[in-house]
Amino acid sequence: MIITVTMNPAIDKTVDIGDFEHGGLNRIQRVVLDAGGKGINVSRTVKELGGTTIATGFLAGNSGAVIETMLESYGIRADFVHVCGETRTNMKVVEQNGTVTELNEPGPSVTLEQTEELIAKLEAYADADTLFVLAGSVPRGIDKDIYRVITEKVHAKGASVLVDADGELLVRALEAVPEMVKPNWAELEEYFHFAHTADRAELIQLGCRLLDQGIGLAAVSMGPEGALFLGKERKYSAPGLTVKTHSTVGAGDAMAAALAYGWDQRWPLEKSASLGMAVSAGAVTTLGTKPPAREIVEELLKQVQLEEISDV
Repeated sequence: MIITVTMNPAIDKTVDIGDFEHGGLNRIQRVVLDAGGKGINVSRTVKELGGTTIATGFLAGNSGAVIETMLESYGIRADFVHVCGETRTNMKVVEQNGTVTELNEPGPSVTLEQTEELIAKLEAYADADTLFVLAGSVPRGIDKDIYRVITEKVHAKGASVLVDADGELLVRALEAVPEMVKPNWAELEEYFHFAHTADRAELIQLGCRLLDQGIGLAAVSMGPEGALFLGKERKYSAPGLTVKTHSTVGAGDAMAAALAYGWDQRWPLEKSASLGMAVSAGAVTTLGTKPPAREIVEELLKQVQLEEISDV
C-alpha cells in the first residue's frame, strides 16, 4: 500500500500566457485547475500507472472540500485531517517559451493536537507492506522535524518511507534513515554544503554518501540532464528524454511516484528507474500538473537508456 502525506496541499491554478509583461497587462490564454501538492501529485501518478494509493495530510475550508471532491473524481481515497482556515491556491504562470513563475500562498496554520491526530492516523496504516511518501513543504505551526518524527513512528511498525523534501525538512528526515530519498541536483548540493555546482561524478559521490548513511536508494533528478538512481547493490545513470515541454512542474513528483509504484510491485531498481525516467518526461508534456497517461509512458519507456555505474 502507498500512503502519500501532503502537509500543505493546494489547488494548483495553471495559467498559460504569451510573454509575461512585468507591471503590465497579461491576457490569460488558458486556465487549468488541479488538486495539487507534492504528495497528491504522487497519488495521482500512481493511480494513472494502475496502482492504489491513499492521500493524507491536512485540508481546510472550501478549497479543501474541492480537493477532496477532485480526488474522489480521480478515484483516489482521501483521508485528511481537517483544520481551520483555508487550503491554499497556488498559481503557476506558464509563458509560451516554457518559463514558469509560481505564486504560492502560505496555507493554514496547524495545531500540535492536529499534528498528533495525523501521526496517529499514519501509525494506524503502518505495517511491513506500507510505503509512506512524505513530500513537499509544511504549513505554519509544524516543526521542521516532522518528517523525522513520522519516519521513526512508522518504522516502529515495520513500514518504509520515501522522502521528497528540501532544506531542514530533508536534513532532519535523514536522521531517521528513510528507505528512499529523491533530491534534485540543487537539493543534494545544499544538503552537503557543496561550494560549487557539482558535475555528474561529484553528484554520484554525494549520492553514495547518502547510501553510506543507511539510505537504501538515492534518486537524484537532474532536469533535462536526466537522473541518477543509486542503490546499495546497483547504480544507474540515465540521460533525459527529448520531449515537447509544456511545464516542468510535477516532473520530480512523477519520478517519486514511479519509485513508489516500483516498490509496491517489488520491482528491481532497473525497472523502477526506467519507469521513473518515462513518467517524469511524460509529466512535462501535460497541461497543469496532470500526470501523463499510461499510454504515453509506455511509448516513452522505449526511449529510456540506463547505464550501469561501476566506477564508484
